[in-house]
This record gives sequence, C-alpha cells and structure tokens, in this order.
Amino acid sequence: MGRFEDRLFLVTGALSAVGVATARRLAAEGAHTVVADLNLDGAEAVTQDIRAAGGSATAVPVDLGDVESVRAMVAAAVETYGGLDVLHNNAAATHLAARRDLAVVEADPGVWDETMRINLRGTMVAIQAAVPHMITRGGGSIVNTSSGAGLAGDLRNPAYGASKAALVNLTQYVATQYGKQGIRCNAIAPGFIVTPASAGSAHGAIREAMLRHHLTPRLGRPEDVASAVVFLASDESAFITGHTLRVDGGLLSHQPYVADLRDA
Repeated sequence: MGRFEDRLFLVTGALSAVGVATARRLAAEGAHTVVADLNLDGAEAVTQDIRAAGGSATAVPVDLGDVESVRAMVAAAVETYGGLDVLHNNAAATHLAARRDLAVVEADPGVWDETMRINLRGTMVAIQAAVPHMITRGGGSIVNTSSGAGLAGDLRNPAYGASKAALVNLTQYVATQYGKQGIRCNAIAPGFIVTPASAGSAHGAIREAMLRHHLTPRLGRPEDVASAVVFLASDESAFITGHTLRVDGGLLSHQPYVADLRDA
C-alpha cells in the first residue's frame, strides 16, 4: 500500500520534465492520476508508461488559456475517478518565457497578457473548479508551481516572474479562504532544474556560475521537485498551508557575495 492508495490526483503540465517525474512518482505511491497537458498524444504516452509499471493513470487534454477547457479538464478528472483529492498546478507558458518575454522597456503587452492568462488565470480557474469537489470529499490539497523567478529579480522574463510571484499570493488567498473547509494550498518555487529543455543552458560558464551560487554540490533534478510535491500533497504536511517551499539548492538563501568570499 502506497501513501496515496485510492487518492485522486490531477497534474497539469504533465509533459514537462517535472510533470512527468511527479506523475510517475504519484502513481508509484498508489495514486489514481489524471495526466493533463495541451499535447494529448504525449499525455497518453505518459499514462501508458505509468500503466505498464502497474500504476493507474488517464490522460486529459487542456488548454490553460481557455477557461472552458480548464473546467472541462477538472470535470473529466472527477468523472473518471469519482472525485478529486489533490490538484497540482504545474503548467506554465514556458514557450513565451523562452523566446518572447523581453525586458520591461521592450516588453510586448500581448505577451504579458498571454503569460498572465495561462500561468495565473488558468491556475485560478483550475482551483475554482476543483475546490468544490475537494470539499465534497472532506478536504484536499492544492500544490501550485511558482518559481525562484517569482521571488527575486532577474535579467530576463519579467512577465513569467511576475506571474509566478502572483501565484505565491494566490496560494495564500486560497489557503486563507478555504482552510476551514479542509483545503490546504501551498506552492513550490523551483530554482534551476536541469531538464531536457534547460540542458542547453546547463553547460559551460552558465553551469559553473549556477553551481557557484548554489549551496548544494549539484544542480536540481526533476525528481527533487517531484519529492517536494509529494510531501505537500501528503498527510505528512497536514499542518502546512499557505506556504511557498523553495526547491532551489539554497540559491536564494544566502548573501549575494557568498560565492565570491568562498572563492577568495
């Protein structure tokens, strides 16, 4: 028996490296997992891998920028498994952050609006649709994926960072408004996680610069984030709500001159 035996999970953005790692970990712990992503074929492939390993999973399409699509995703998850216990809002408009999220003075308001529509409004609508079903089952846990970019400034991607900062505050509001009805809401703030998508910037001088400012001897892995999601979704964190857990190897924990002093 896993810790999530017969628990009902919904994971958005389930084709990202972190999403796949989380969905597989949840299934291995006994959860019934709905794997939701814009790419339905890819989501189906993930569910097939989970089922082949003996887990329970089903794929559902979702466009986080479309309100009705988000509501349909939650409805499909509830219909498939008869309820919902945990919602992991992991999807984000990373395609915008990677190519079109320019510095503030050069920012395209359309890109800004699209980023907020997917990252922030999409998450809000998913929570809005999920909470009543969780209350029906006596409570539930929501885990939102924020980012280290939402906790400190950077040279790039201000729209992405602002949307992730807003998720931290939304997390606190949900925890405050529905806590007495058994709903816990927390966020994770991953730092630099080495994934296939980030591999190009995880080599050479950039990698060395990142390692200098981490307190750990290595950079992050998708499995590190999945472990944090599992903890916040589980009863082991039953007295934790409204919290943002940094999963960043200590990147934001120290004075900015620490790496230089260490080298000196």
